[in-house]
Amino acid sequence: MVHKFPWAKLPDEGLLQLRLKDLGVSVEGTWLSGCLDELHGELGQKGLRIRPHAWISNEWFSSDDSPGIAIPFYLTHQRLMRLERKMMIDVEGGTVPECMRILRHEAGHVMQHSYLLQRRRKWQELFGRSSKRYPASYRPNPASRRHVQHLPLWYAQSHPDEDFAETFAVWLTPRSNWRSRYTGWPALKKLHYVDELMSEIGAERPLLVGRTRVEPLNTLTQTLAEHYQKKQAHYAVEHPTIYDGDLRRIFSDDPKQTDAPAASAFLRRNRADIRQIVSKWTGEYQLTLDAVFDDMIARCRELKLRAVGSERQLKMDFIVLLTAKTIHHLYSPSRRQWLAL
Repeated sequence: MVHKFPWAKLPDEGLLQLRLKDLGVSVEGTWLSGCLDELHGELGQKGLRIRPHAWISNEWFSSDDSPGIAIPFYLTHQRLMRLERKMMIDVEGGTVPECMRILRHEAGHVMQHSYLLQRRRKWQELFGRSSKRYPASYRPNPASRRHVQHLPLWYAQSHPDEDFAETFAVWLTPRSNWRSRYTGWPALKKLHYVDELMSEIGAERPLLVGRTRVEPLNTLTQTLAEHYQKKQAHYAVEHPTIYDGDLRRIFSDDPKQTDAPAASAFLRRNRADIRQIVSKWTGEYQLTLDAVFDDMIARCRELKLRAVGSERQLKMDFIVLLTAKTIHHLYSPSRRQWLAL
């Protein structure tokens, strides 16, 4: 059954004035139901008894007092996904493969909470103390082999609970070939532990039962405008703003080149492609990269730089520059790398 919502025809300005609770969306009757069924099938194939329920909220999360998964509202309708893309550039979980990756991760949290796995001595030896305070930010080591790689930005390194959830997700993923992929990695010991632990407890009745819904959408009074203002601030990262030398190495400030296109116009024209490529290879959020683009375009305009030469080569050079700057910033001590989930 396809639900029709009056707000689907509203312009962005009108839609942003609505409260989250007034959207009236649910998992049922959407493509998310199929993803949830697929997750349940994967859990069954592994011999696990648990079947997480799901509900709609303002973001992805699982709670330690509910054996279920909260899914963000924007995934329930194409109109809301368009607004999410406009406001955040990315739509986290917006495709079936990406949605399944996140669901498997959240299922790992559900398993931990439902069986109180964090109380086991072996769990603590491998993953750490679950009681460790969640950081506001973390600085990952991309070369680390002590953690699996599942969600972007080396998320397993952020907290012991996330380390377990990511390890569980890799173990659960069909055809992940984790035994061969992680050969020689210390993380393989964690995967073997998860494999043995799931065989031990999979058919047991979980300690955490019920279908509690934490912060369901119909209780959230925040407007969409307020929601996105907070979300954009959460992902905002201060990048270095001194680009002059780098930009001059790519573009020209020679007064004789005034007939060449403005570098600022070149960057605006190629912005989406470059941003997507750099995001793919660095793991950085496109919204963060977009803020860097704003600064660089403004600086090119102020310096009156021109795009001289092959557009293909200029584009390649700029991709290299932005990738290098992003990688340097991602792993600098001052990096404020906000957690996505």
